[in-house]
Amino acid sequence: MAAIVTPQPRRIMRLPQVQAATGFGRAWIYTLMSRGEFPKARRIGTRAVGWDSQEVEAWVADRLEERQ
Repeated sequence: MAAIVTPQPRRIMRLPQVQAATGFGRAWIYTLMSRGEFPKARRIGTRAVGWDSQEVEAWVADRLEERQ
């Protein structure tokens, strides 16, 4: 039985939200980004970056599909 997924509105995710969504720590997220294996962070301010929530959620969904 497939789960019903309701799409979330597109938003900017900050690092703690990305960590919560993936279960990964900061260093591993940045390592995956440098390898091209995780969505790139985007500059959203002088000293702030964020991730596109749709890209992160799609990445998580892809990882879950690989397990099945």
